Amino acid sequence: MPRLPESLKAWDTPGFRDILKREIEQLDPAELPLQRGLTRSSHVTDRPFQVMILGAHEEDGLLQVKAGIFYAGIIAGCSCADDPTPIDEIEEYCVVQFDIDRRTADTTVTLLEE
Repeated sequence: MPRLPESLKAWDTPGFRDILKREIEQLDPAELPLQRGLTRSSHVTDRPFQVMILGAHEEDGLLQVKAGIFYAGIIAGCSCADDPTPIDEIEEYCVVQFDIDRRTADTTVTLLEE
């Protein structure tokens, strides 16, 4: 489970969005539902992802953050020597919700259907 302690400390400050963006972008991509969010490709690449904060509010002891994630995927071929499929990166985008526990900074990440 990811943790976002710096973002929790920065809540209600002018730097919150920048700190949150930076902290999310430092997460291991495996902690995010990027593979499930693919719409145009079949595998997530190792290229770094970028985050856009769409909104944030406090509710029931949680900071709820909605964010868009820009990342890249590929359509994987058969990996045969004569496979004509080029390995081109395809831009992907998904929207996720981060629920940050106000006491522990433990964070659950949910892929949203948007």
